[in-house]
Amino acid sequence: MAEDIRQDKKANFSALTEHNNNGVTKISGLASNKTGASKKLVIKNFKDRPKLADNYTEDTWLKLRDAVGAIQNSTSIKYNLEELYQAVENLCSYKVSPTLYKQLRQVCEDHVQAQIHQFREYPLHCVLSFLKRMNRCWQDHCRQTIMIRSIFLFLDRTYVLQNSLLPSIWDTGLELFRNHIVSDGAVQKRTVDGILEQIERERNGETVDRSLLRSLLGMLSDLQVYKESFEERFLMETDRLYAAEGQRLMQERDVPEYLHHVARRLEEENDRVISYLDQSTQKPLISNVEKQLLGEHMTAILQKGLSILLDGNRVMELALLYQLFSKVKGGLPTLLQHWRDYIKSFGGEIVGTPEKDKDMVQDLLDFKDKMDNVAQGCFNRNESFINAMKEAFEAFINNRPNKPAELIAKYVDCKLRAGNKEATEEEMERILDKIMIIFRFIHGKDVFEAFYKKDLAKRLLVGKSASVDAEKSMLSKLKHECGAAFTSKLEGMFKDMELSKDVMIQFKQYTQNQSEPSQLELTVNILTMGYWPSYTPMEVHLPPEMVKLQEVFKLFYLGKHSGRKLQWQPTLGHAVLKTEFKEGKKELQVSLFQTLVLLMFNEGEEFSVEEIKSATGIEEGELRRTLQSLACGKARVLNKSPRGKDIEDGDRFNFNNDFRHKLFRIKINQIQMKETVEEQVSTTERVFQDRQYQIDAAVVRIMKMRKTLGHNLLVSELYNQLKFPVKVLFHFHSLSLSLLFYRLTVHGSRPGYRLTVHGSRPG
Repeated sequence: MAEDIRQDKKANFSALTEHNNNGVTKISGLASNKTGASKKLVIKNFKDRPKLADNYTEDTWLKLRDAVGAIQNSTSIKYNLEELYQAVENLCSYKVSPTLYKQLRQVCEDHVQAQIHQFREYPLHCVLSFLKRMNRCWQDHCRQTIMIRSIFLFLDRTYVLQNSLLPSIWDTGLELFRNHIVSDGAVQKRTVDGILEQIERERNGETVDRSLLRSLLGMLSDLQVYKESFEERFLMETDRLYAAEGQRLMQERDVPEYLHHVARRLEEENDRVISYLDQSTQKPLISNVEKQLLGEHMTAILQKGLSILLDGNRVMELALLYQLFSKVKGGLPTLLQHWRDYIKSFGGEIVGTPEKDKDMVQDLLDFKDKMDNVAQGCFNRNESFINAMKEAFEAFINNRPNKPAELIAKYVDCKLRAGNKEATEEEMERILDKIMIIFRFIHGKDVFEAFYKKDLAKRLLVGKSASVDAEKSMLSKLKHECGAAFTSKLEGMFKDMELSKDVMIQFKQYTQNQSEPSQLELTVNILTMGYWPSYTPMEVHLPPEMVKLQEVFKLFYLGKHSGRKLQWQPTLGHAVLKTEFKEGKKELQVSLFQTLVLLMFNEGEEFSVEEIKSATGIEEGELRRTLQSLACGKARVLNKSPRGKDIEDGDRFNFNNDFRHKLFRIKINQIQMKETVEEQVSTTERVFQDRQYQIDAAVVRIMKMRKTLGHNLLVSELYNQLKFPVKVLFHFHSLSLSLLFYRLTVHGSRPGYRLTVHGSRPG
């Protein structure tokens, strides 16, 4: 080799060389005495190549073979390793490399072939000791091959490297072990069977020698037989094991326990990959486990356990369920559908059960909070799940038209009314934000508006609003959600209340300038009729002092605002009465109707229902509610005979002079704040009437713009323009109208109204 290199370099130099007998080339240069002459370097090859002794090759091979044998038999080597390495280098330098490579391969092959007999004759029942013997043989073979290669390293790095078809000494060792030991059918089967048996034992909870398994599987991987000899069978056995386990445990265990078992199994299999399996096995292995324990049972898991997890708010198990299903093909879409169905079902029960109407809104808020927490904390804030939750809420809330909107308005009234127990403004704001989330799902927002406006009017007029800031905050939220048109009348109500305060300041100044100031103090709220709910006029018999004061105010107000008309509404009036009992003086905060009844007892001791009705002029139903609040409530300032909770025609009433109470100012149950059935029906009817007008107006707008329009397109346009749900009762086929007569009517005074379409061609 060295000689060839020198020959290749021959043509590149012009130099003089001198040769010594020991093969060393002495380089000498000739220098010219002339100034500027260049130096010349001449290199020449050996004239004579050193010759090897006649028996050098055989003697050297015998030494090398003895050394290889000593390594294979684990005995001491007689020769120095450096001397052996130099011997291999000398043989390679004299082109003995092919012969040397063949001889070395044959010696190694003979040794490996001799090892196979110990495995063929090994007892069948000794599985673990067989695996240990195989591992020891493999470890010895690897150690021996490394040692042999270190001696023949020069051969490996010259001759073998230059011949691409020849395997390296290490690869030769692997090839021999694979061909003569591992590829033996019986030996390979026993080895793989033993490994699979050990893995199955570990899966069943037993302790196994993981280092042994790691070494043997590493052997199969190094020998490039891992996939076909082990992995295929291993995955088949895994499929079989977990398919049976999944079927059995789905019957025996509940869903939370089963999910934890699946998570534990996946963790164990991942740990096996890290500990002793080849990395390439991880993906198909985990996929098989997920398929058999999850993929085959997705629907069964969800049907059996999703509602249990959600009902019990099992946050940890729900997060685990999402995590596991996200790994399985089609898992999340399946979970999404069952999640949507659960929300519709559970929410449908809340909304669709009239017996639970009292708690409907609070239940909806709690349910929404619960589902939000699940979506945020357990479902990783997945947008698909959040959108599905919104769709489900919108669907089930509107399955029962109008009622949820009415109850939400009443719930807001309860929270904004004075006396509620919410501690801070922050808590109130948080509650209103939650209510607005539910409000967004409602289609019939006009129903909410009607009831909210009616309740707001009572809060403002009776002075029962908890906080003006909270009222205006709610108004701002409604305006942001539905637009200025939705809240214009509500804003007008607040404006009226502020203007009324200014009017009353002027009125007090006006009364002070009169010659005979009244002993009564009058406060009047001036309401713009278009802003406020309509109230049925009720003529009651007021005391002369009140009538006189009303006339004074009328004269004052119309003097400032000519052309206006005042209509007195006693329904929501209230007063403070100074009363004397045996216990002492008290102040009673009562409604105007209660005031009229109590003032009668200044004129007499006892009155019947009919006498009170005749004297006050209060409508019978309203009178019974008033008497019930005075004689049957907590603060019984009147005695009723006979005793009872209901007011009958023959009942008589007298003043309870023995009335006792720890407070000086006592609020008698304010009956104005309680909604009657008649008020509810009236509000609902008013909503339907307003809807009728909106439908008529929408039809006119559409037909003025389109001129001629088919029935189906007209109905579609109506759906787009109307902000409340409608149903078409009759359907015309291919009817094109130039609209002259077209009428749509809302039927029914209760939820579930129908839309009837009447149409005719002109002429």
